[in-house]
Amino acid sequence: MSPAATTPFATGPDQAPRLVLSRLLRSAAIDARGQRLGRLVDVIVRLPADGGYPPVTGLVAELGRRRVFVPADVVHAWQPDRVELASARVDLRAFQRREGEVLLRADVLGHRLLDTTTARLVHAHDIELTADPARGWVLSGVDVHRLRWLHRPGHHPGHPFRDWLAFEPLIGHQASLRARHPLTRLRRLKPAELADLLEDASAPEQREILTQVHADPELEADVFEELDDDQQSHLLADRTDPEVADVITHMRADDAADAIAGLPHDRRRRVLALLPDEHRITVTNLLSYHTATAGGLMGVDILALPEDTTAQQAIQAVREATTTQPEALATVYTLSPGGRLAGAVGLVTLLQADPAATLHTTADPDPVTVTAHADQIEIATLMADYNLSTLPVVDDDRHLIGVITIDDVLDETIPANWRHREPAPHHHGSAP
Repeated sequence: MSPAATTPFATGPDQAPRLVLSRLLRSAAIDARGQRLGRLVDVIVRLPADGGYPPVTGLVAELGRRRVFVPADVVHAWQPDRVELASARVDLRAFQRREGEVLLRADVLGHRLLDTTTARLVHAHDIELTADPARGWVLSGVDVHRLRWLHRPGHHPGHPFRDWLAFEPLIGHQASLRARHPLTRLRRLKPAELADLLEDASAPEQREILTQVHADPELEADVFEELDDDQQSHLLADRTDPEVADVITHMRADDAADAIAGLPHDRRRRVLALLPDEHRITVTNLLSYHTATAGGLMGVDILALPEDTTAQQAIQAVREATTTQPEALATVYTLSPGGRLAGAVGLVTLLQADPAATLHTTADPDPVTVTAHADQIEIATLMADYNLSTLPVVDDDRHLIGVITIDDVLDETIPANWRHREPAPHHHGSAP
């Protein structure tokens, strides 16, 4: 389908030939002798592995009651009311979609897309194709604006098409999904944004998003950590025990314990048995605490160092703690020779201290603490009163057993209905 031989319906500011899908549909298909063969009912593109603009690979034409495939290189030109073919011969075998193919009308037009610049699910109300001198026609833009009084697909003058590369299609075709490069554009979104999208998505959309996220186990675990308890339990319920264990293995121990607690009783033991030994022991210990107490809220990612450690050594320890929850690294704890909590020092204080000074002289020797049985009100009150971003949890002998971070407290104290308020739009820079 040579762009040079095309008469487009629309021309952009750069004068590149452009086509609007809603105007193309039902155009007449004309053979090389000028005879009407049938009508255009869909346009086929293939999603490239590099995540770029999908090239048009063919058309679906309706000839009588039969739908057939017309290769892109057979199309000679577009006219306002017809598609001209370079040959009078057409393969009359019934059209069958192949792996990796996307039908723009059936799969995209009128369906939802994931907008990676605003972290929202939006509808594709029209589609734009642009002539690329090197690749032929490509899918280049989407109109996601719908006029209130217009409920059918179609482009709306005054609302420009947005760049296709800002969107992730949810096409609902498993064979094509397997052929796609995973996480092409989802990496632009934060785990919390992906979790919000999952909570707003339909079941098929959830499956498609999770199939892509599954390609990165760490990201998948982060997303599940951000889901509310009910949604997390619902999505885990659809997975096998080994699949659930795989997700939980990559979660932080405190979040893993919450996820295990949300499983039906008959599954908990089976999933726990599939976890790595060290992770299983830690998670099992956390499960012994009530979820509404400090023990149930705390994490076990702690950086605790001997009192004679220098500030410079402590900063290096923070730098090397790449697997520790970043929020927990806001405070470094010090231990006495007997292993008891001796002090706490904030990261900013460490950075401002004499590099040769020891933690014994730098740390607060009397940090605020709670026991594992403290309730959420006590925890929130202490953190608010003392302006704490972290709160150490100790046992009766003052041994450090965990730390509560401010995000843990916010998760439990923000009213549930606030979580579902309409969020402010998030922008991740300009669209590509």
